[in-house]
Amino acid sequence: MNSDLPDPVTPSDEAAAAPAPEAQPAAAPAAAPVDATAELKALFPALFTGKPKPVKLRIQADIQERAPGKFTKAQLSAFLRRYTGGTGYLIALTQAKTRFDLDGQPAGEITEEHLKAAQEELTRRRGLKQEREQAEQERHRLEAQQRRNRAQLLWDFERTTLTEANFCVLKGVVAEELPGLLDIARKERAEAPPTPPREARRDGPPPRRDDRRPGGGGGGRPEGRREGGRPPQRQGKKPDQPRRDPAAKPQPAKEQPAAQEAQPPKDQAPE
Repeated sequence: MNSDLPDPVTPSDEAAAAPAPEAQPAAAPAAAPVDATAELKALFPALFTGKPKPVKLRIQADIQERAPGKFTKAQLSAFLRRYTGGTGYLIALTQAKTRFDLDGQPAGEITEEHLKAAQEELTRRRGLKQEREQAEQERHRLEAQQRRNRAQLLWDFERTTLTEANFCVLKGVVAEELPGLLDIARKERAEAPPTPPREARRDGPPPRRDDRRPGGGGGGRPEGRREGGRPPQRQGKKPDQPRRDPAAKPQPAKEQPAAQEAQPPKDQAPE
């Protein structure tokens, strides 16, 4: 973050006021500062090794005091700009309670202003990452669709009876572009054959259906069925009742003996 970085390198007032000699050729561009990351980690491992830690404000002055003359201001500025600008550092800044000095000890609280700035930067980076991922997915989808279109074009071209000119008109392809598209489709087919075109799947034989039942017995009648189509009787059920012939005459009811009719009811006394 800019709030964690040291002030940018500026020329001294004396150097800025001194005019450049007219006869002197233009100065060559300054060389990039030597990376001081390894040396800083070796000198101050409590702060610069392991997971990123929010550094103490104006930490550059502390480094110059602890290691005088070892690093230039440009070297420290470049290192701190990379270190404090990393996503891991911004996450640590939003999760930590304090900043840390060169010995890894707490050295000042994180202000609300710096915390808010880190959160906004993380939100911006997440949005950019999501946009890149969506763009990458769309690119892969478009490439896959174009590959399928070329495969379909090659499939139709190898089986058409039309002239090349009529074929181009039918497919809406420029005649000059057709050979190149077919060459690309042939190379793609040789490298990794794609899914067969729709016509190939439609013209091919229908898929076999596995009618086998669990336990074997693919054909024939199911296990336990008798010839004639009737299943065997289950235990515990009454046998099938014989069917009555509708043409048969009903049997008359048996007549009660006359003696029984003459008997009075049991609860009445004889006269």
